[in-house]
Amino acid sequence: MIKQAIIPLAGLGTRLLPLTSILPKELLPINGKPGLEYILDECINAGIKEIIFIISNKKKIIKKYFYNDKFYKKIIKKKKDKRVKFEYNKILKYKNKIKFIYQNKPLGTGDAILKTKNLISGSHFLILFPDDLIIKKNCSKEMILLYKKFKCSIMASIKVKREDVSRWGIFSIKKKINRRNFFIKDVIEKPNKKNAPSNNAVIGRYILPKDIFKKLEKQKKGVGGEIHITDSIRELIKSDYNFIGHNFAGKYLDCGTMKGYINSSLEISKL
Repeated sequence: MIKQAIIPLAGLGTRLLPLTSILPKELLPINGKPGLEYILDECINAGIKEIIFIISNKKKIIKKYFYNDKFYKKIIKKKKDKRVKFEYNKILKYKNKIKFIYQNKPLGTGDAILKTKNLISGSHFLILFPDDLIIKKNCSKEMILLYKKFKCSIMASIKVKREDVSRWGIFSIKKKINRRNFFIKDVIEKPNKKNAPSNNAVIGRYILPKDIFKKLEKQKKGVGGEIHITDSIRELIKSDYNFIGHNFAGKYLDCGTMKGYINSSLEISKL
């Protein structure tokens, strides 16, 4: 069973400046709650027991958010505020599941994931990208159930407009399983409209095999001089590893842009 999750948090969040000049984008409030907590709740409710945060020295405030015990204890002792005590107990629950590892040079998602190699114990693990919120349905839980049935790697997918395919990694479909799931033939990064093999786009949820670390160790730098997790996934597919694309049932919210961040608060406030 999938018991470990990785959440890459080392990015600078430049698309959300000036808000992120002081506070990491993952701690920005979305309807009164840090965006990162929605991701943590998704993990915990999906049965994840250990969560690995990848941060940088510039984002140590994320660690402080979960280790600010003296501050909370002082407030609770002085004011005996039930709301503050509730929030502190919630943070303690998160902290007990979190480990931290550092990526201080921005060398790409593949490099970030590789740094967790010695912490992963199971044959497969979950990755969640915090810019991608999925509400109304627990995408990670559904993917773990799918893994339990097929015992192979899984990537979350959304159907995008044909004219927007150049913004995404797009799946080439080998075989449909049912209405929401299909076996993946390939993943093509940002194809043009004419060459896109489908309109099923990669979104920030992955169940990957531990074997991907072997590919990442040998992975050459790709677009932008970075090591991309997608390039190593393609290598696994070429080596006959089965991957399933999962068109999830929840509502996708892009929190990585200013427009998306504002819209996320509006959408979640309606729940």
